[in-house]
Amino acid sequence: MDTTTLAFNADLLRRYDRPGPRYTSYPTAPQFQNGFGETELRAVAAASNEEPIPRRLSLYVHVPFCASPCFYCGCNRIITRDTARGEAYLVRLFREIALTAPLFDRDREVIQLHFGGGTPNFLSPVQLREVVDTLRSHFRFSDARDRDISIELDPRFVDADGIAALARIGFNRASFGVQDFDPLVQEAVNRIQSVEETRVVVDACRTHGFRSVNVDLIYGLPKQNIDGFSRTLDTVVAMRPDRIAVYGYAHMPHLFKPQKQIVEADLPDAETRLALLQRAIERLGDAGYVYIGMDHFALPDDELALARERGSLHRNFMGYTTHADSDLVGLGVSAISHIGDSFSQNPRDLPSWQAALDEGRLPVFRGMRLDTDDQLRADLIQQLMCSGEVSFAALERRYDIDFAQYFADSLDKLRPLVEDGLVRIENARIAVTSRGRLLLRNIAMCFDRYLDQPATPRFSRAI
Repeated sequence: MDTTTLAFNADLLRRYDRPGPRYTSYPTAPQFQNGFGETELRAVAAASNEEPIPRRLSLYVHVPFCASPCFYCGCNRIITRDTARGEAYLVRLFREIALTAPLFDRDREVIQLHFGGGTPNFLSPVQLREVVDTLRSHFRFSDARDRDISIELDPRFVDADGIAALARIGFNRASFGVQDFDPLVQEAVNRIQSVEETRVVVDACRTHGFRSVNVDLIYGLPKQNIDGFSRTLDTVVAMRPDRIAVYGYAHMPHLFKPQKQIVEADLPDAETRLALLQRAIERLGDAGYVYIGMDHFALPDDELALARERGSLHRNFMGYTTHADSDLVGLGVSAISHIGDSFSQNPRDLPSWQAALDEGRLPVFRGMRLDTDDQLRADLIQQLMCSGEVSFAALERRYDIDFAQYFADSLDKLRPLVEDGLVRIENARIAVTSRGRLLLRNIAMCFDRYLDQPATPRFSRAI
């Protein structure tokens, strides 16, 4: 893949702007099946311990609560200001930890812990410490320099003292939601957040030794325009976060009820959306940020950018990560695990998750075992998403196939993308070009056999 340039071609982006998966997994979550339950999860966990070299562990903890609704949000969350609900949630979470940890050999080190939501800082620093201490008592945490303990934070509900408390707990990475600083946009999405309160906590992370700070932005929100978004970009660049994610807003009110509060007439048209994306790419490129892939940018010396150069970048339900050699264990309502050749998910509604734990059961309600074809295609799509190159020979050796014959249908689907200059096929290798880097989803879709099924679910658009 061309790692030095990111070509913006508005005509191509218009033509390829169609719904498709984001490929945080393959197969994607809609393919998970209800027949995968506790028995199956225990079996795959036991098998993962028997690998010749057992993989390290990444832990994900989902905290579903938010104090107020952001209208654009599509996350699994519960709106409440009752902090007592957080305490009740932890009672069950600790039960889940106690049930889950014995599935894995104690010598398997935890290299990554991430808190997502919702709003993880709905929990107090005291409660977050209790969660981390509980996990430490049940799992063996690595002492390696590259161990990550990260958290998503809402800057409206944390201050510099709170950041200091998180650092003492052991957190070394933080991600802050910003979306847009334009007051009209913030009012339209019900998220009023000042520049100053955001800057204070970003600076506090550096003061207290956090290794990395990420800021999330969204283009395509109601009332957004080029001038306002340009000011947001300038403000964020001046804060100099290590990573910046720029997501396209997906307006899907039939799936996400809060989005019904958004006035559709206020949404920018297709041309303005493209212009907003182009401005973000240009401004971040001028500021020295490297495009990692799928909405993510990082400074050249950030571990994400270095992993991409080394070929060790990985993509999972937490986004891009540097920890490819680990099994992912999800904890909390709706959390997803990727253990060995399986995916599994906890119930998405709080009562079902609570009921399973109150009965002493692991709260998995669906999942799947990957067959050989799934594993092969997952491997290929992972390479596209992370390195932008696929070697025919490497996959042929690994899976004992003839690449051209096995993927004949997929290569036929890829041909128009080759003609449009999104990818090159030469020397038995697929390589994403600078024109194709913004359309990785579309390229990967050519190899997704589940998209041919008649009941394919609705996905967000590529741009």
